[in-house]
Amino acid sequence: MARSLLVTGAAGFIGANFMHYWHARHPGDTLVALDALTYAGNRANLAALEAKPGFHFVHADIRDYEAVLAALREHRVDTLVHFAAESHVDRSITGSDAFIETNIVGTHTLLKAAREHWLSGTSPREHRFHHVSTDEVYGSLGADDPAFREDLQYQPNSPYSASKAASDHLVRAWHHTYGLQVTTSNCSNNYGPWHFPEKLIPLCLTNILRGRELPIYGDGSNIRDWLYVEDHCRGIELVLERGQVGECYNIGGNNEWSNLAIVELLCDQLDACFHSDPVLAQRFPDAPQANGGSARDLIRFVSDRAGHDWRYAIDADKISRELGYAPRETFESGLRRTVAWYLANDSWWRPLLT
Repeated sequence: MARSLLVTGAAGFIGANFMHYWHARHPGDTLVALDALTYAGNRANLAALEAKPGFHFVHADIRDYEAVLAALREHRVDTLVHFAAESHVDRSITGSDAFIETNIVGTHTLLKAAREHWLSGTSPREHRFHHVSTDEVYGSLGADDPAFREDLQYQPNSPYSASKAASDHLVRAWHHTYGLQVTTSNCSNNYGPWHFPEKLIPLCLTNILRGRELPIYGDGSNIRDWLYVEDHCRGIELVLERGQVGECYNIGGNNEWSNLAIVELLCDQLDACFHSDPVLAQRFPDAPQANGGSARDLIRFVSDRAGHDWRYAIDADKISRELGYAPRETFESGLRRTVAWYLANDSWWRPLLT
C-alpha cells in the first residue's frame, strides 16, 4: 500500500539523501519535502526528484503551525519523518537561540500539527511520526566505557545536544500523553553526498582541493562513530516498516575513528586519487598534490572547542537484533564513495564556500 510521507529538512544533508533513497526504493509513494531553505538547506539537492510523479516541495518553517498542518492535510500524509534541525555544535556554542527555536519549538509545533491531523477525528488514522535524533544526547564516553544504549540516561553537554534531548522528550510525551504513534532513532555522525561543508569531512575534503589548512581540534584524539548516510536511511526505513511504536532505536556504523585518523585517511585517499588521475591536478591546481605535495601537509592543530565531548559510540544491537539492521559500508568504502562524489560535483559545493 502506497504511503504519503512528509519529510522535514528534506533539502538538507540527511533529509535529501533520505528523499533520494526512499524514492528509489518506493517509487509509488508520495513524497512531500518541507524545508525552510536556511543556510544548510539547498533545493538543488532535490533537483533530480522535482519532476518525479508524487513529489511536492513546500517552502515552510517547521515552526509555522498552519503551513505544516495544511501540508499534512493537502497531501493526506500518513508518515512524517522529522530531520529538520540546527545541528552544528560550534554554532550552538556561539548562538544558541536558533537551536532552541528550531529543535525544541519546531518539534513541538510539528507534534501539535500531527496530533490535530491524525488524532482530532472520532476515528484516529493510522500514522507514524518518526523523529531523527543524535547520539550526542547521551553525553560523552571514556576510553573503556561501553557504547551508548537506548536505555541510558541523557547527559547532553552542548546547547545543540541539550536542544535535541529536549525534542526527544517531547516526542516521547506526545506518545504517552496523546497516543501519537511515534518512533525515534539516535544516529552517530553521518557522512556522504550533499554534506554541507562546515562539518569535519566535507570541510577538510574541500579545503584540500583548495589548498587550505585542515584545522584539527586539540590533539585530534576525540573519537566518533561514523555512519554512511545511505546506511542511516536504510535503518530509518526498517524502523518505519518494522519498528515498534513508542520505541527508540540507535543506528550506528560500527566505525569508531579519532578525528586525526579520519583526516589522515581522507588525505591518503585524495593523494591516491590525484596519483591515478592526472586531470585532477588541472581541475584543482591549488591542491598540494597538484604541486608535488601531500594533503597531510595541510594538517594544523587548533585550540579545542568548549565542552568538546571526547568519545561517542553507538550500540546498535537492538535495531540489529529486532529489525535485522547492519551497515553495508565500512568507513574506508563509504569515504571513497564520498570523495568520488565531491570530486565529481564541485559545481555543487564551490558556491557554498567563501
